[in-house]
Amino acid sequence: MWLLTILILIQSILLVAAQSLLKIAVTCFGKFSWTWGYFKTVFTTWQFAVSGLCALTAMVVWMYVLKKYEFSLAYPFLGISYIIGLLAAQFIFHEAIPLTRWVGVIIIMIGIYFVAKG
Repeated sequence: MWLLTILILIQSILLVAAQSLLKIAVTCFGKFSWTWGYFKTVFTTWQFAVSGLCALTAMVVWMYVLKKYEFSLAYPFLGISYIIGLLAAQFIFHEAIPLTRWVGVIIIMIGIYFVAKG
């Protein structure tokens, strides 16, 4: 069970890193246009490239998890990514997180606990 938890934690961190870097990258692109210059900016922005690498690595980790563990056990563990995503929103993007979202995260953590115990 510990190996599954560690693998899902790694996979979730990679997914949140990919989405966070993508959010940063799209702000670097400027106003959208169907021009070569715009797409050159897209494909030469390092945050966009690293976002793709994180997503690809997360997918490889997830493939391993799917191969080794039951889907009904592994899939609910992806809820960990909601927790990490909320933390990224607060500490990376400095968003104000309302109490209701923190309550939601606590409910998700309780759900993950029950899935792990069952």
